[in-house]
Amino acid sequence: MALDFLSAGLDPAKCTIFVQSKVQQHYQLPLLLGMITPLGWLERVPSYKEMQENLASKDLTTYGFLGYPVLMAADILLYQPDFVPVGQDQQAHVELTREVARRFNQFYKLGNREVLPEPKVLLTPSPKLPGTDSEPDVRKKLKTMVTDPARIRRTDAGDPDKCPVGDLHKIFSSPETLTKVYDGCRSAGIGCIECKGWAADALVQVLLPIQERRDRFTEAQVAEILTDGNRRAAARAEQTMQQVRAAMKM
Repeated sequence: MALDFLSAGLDPAKCTIFVQSKVQQHYQLPLLLGMITPLGWLERVPSYKEMQENLASKDLTTYGFLGYPVLMAADILLYQPDFVPVGQDQQAHVELTREVARRFNQFYKLGNREVLPEPKVLLTPSPKLPGTDSEPDVRKKLKTMVTDPARIRRTDAGDPDKCPVGDLHKIFSSPETLTKVYDGCRSAGIGCIECKGWAADALVQVLLPIQERRDRFTEAQVAEILTDGNRRAAARAEQTMQQVRAAMKM
């Protein structure tokens, strides 16, 4: 995962890449937040209900599973962010994080100042994307991707805004290609296969330099980056914990 981050272009000099379990504040803050988070809030989390339905054969009524969103909230709030870049499926967790922060700030303040900000969701224009792989895999997967359900036949018009392939075009294709996609799809001037081919071309151009950068990192380099990231993350997280403990008079 660290290699994925680095090869995609994240600069460890500008951002902190670290291992959560190496930063002890990540299990200190959830304990404190868990003391003020109402049980009903956790039982209403959509993913909790969904997992219970999907895994009905397993007993998921455990403290750890129910309380996992509090851990996620702590992961965010430890760094006191204004925004959280997430996918569409994580919006509910960020909203719970905002509610937990709001409740903490109602109970505890540092002087007259609130300690935990209520972070906002930061979505991209296409907030939900499928995964990607090597060029042959990318082209193979794109060929079988589901498209706009309105396009049952080649002559049926479609809407790129309702199509997963359209989401890929919005992120990876040029404005010129995107115009061709919208015009061609909505007029049934192009078929889904052609549209998928354009998406694959654009996607491969983006993935190739990422894959090349990945090959340049050694295991030792990544380990050193993570060690440094662990140290920096712990130092920043401790700043928040000092404020939290002071507000709670601990």
